[in-house]
Amino acid sequence: MSVSVLGAGAFGTALAISLAQKGAVTLWGRNPDHVVEMQANRTNTARLPGVDLPASMSLTSDIAQALAADVILLAVPMQRLAGFLTDHIPQSSTANLVACCKGFEVSTGRGPVTVIRDMVPQATAAILTGPSFAADIARGLPTALTLACADDAACQKLQQALTTQNLRLYRTTDTQGAELGGALKNVIAIACGVAIGAGLGQSARAALMTRGFSEMTRLARHLGAETATLAGLSGFGDLVLTCTSEQSRNYRLGLSLGVGNSFDPSTTVEGVATARAIVQMTQASGVDMPITHTVARLLDGEADVPTSMAALLSRPLKEE
Repeated sequence: MSVSVLGAGAFGTALAISLAQKGAVTLWGRNPDHVVEMQANRTNTARLPGVDLPASMSLTSDIAQALAADVILLAVPMQRLAGFLTDHIPQSSTANLVACCKGFEVSTGRGPVTVIRDMVPQATAAILTGPSFAADIARGLPTALTLACADDAACQKLQQALTTQNLRLYRTTDTQGAELGGALKNVIAIACGVAIGAGLGQSARAALMTRGFSEMTRLARHLGAETATLAGLSGFGDLVLTCTSEQSRNYRLGLSLGVGNSFDPSTTVEGVATARAIVQMTQASGVDMPITHTVARLLDGEADVPTSMAALLSRPLKEE
């Protein structure tokens, strides 16, 4: 199966590099000048410096060329996914479309797979998610991810096509659980960054990770997702990585908030939109999401860091 990666950011480039181990792969970038530069230098200096692009990777800004592949990886930010599909993917397409983003639309509460199904109903919709940093994948370091698709037969074919020497994929048909794990862990990572930045210590971070995982599982159960999915790579695995490494943009944002420093507004931090989307999603449901709601209030300037952390620590005592 031929593969194209749409999106020449760090993660899209890293996936293309890994997939190029198996044969020809196409990486599409929206900026023609950036693509020409990558073709000339055989590296993505702007997004993934220091890593050579293999000869088996083709680079293009021609969307028609990229869409000719059997499998199309959509490495675009979650909040732009619907618009990207509208602009570039025909509604009648029957392609295999694999989302490589995490989060929920603020305006609709839809996750990546739902957006693909709504926008391109005849396509096979899937999501690739889990604990991963672009630099690790690009440098050939071992990484395990979850591949979720409701059609198990299609998922098996995608699993074979997208597994590489350093990229091991585990499949599931629980697309909703995979969406939830990948999105919610970003919110908890912001909270953990706040705790560390504010000097509350490692024990506080461990508590937030643990109680945050309870929140993730609680919402998954309420929405009918499989809680076992949340205990896997797309949930617990991604939570551990994102809450403990400064390579995580969500964690770094939390650190900045905790210290009281500004954060580059041009940096995409999916946990911000996800926190707001989850607050809207759970307002009428009664699902208890104290960490998520606290993070949303902090991001919206409705509470400061000491007040936010104190609110979490003063919650009513109960059984675990």
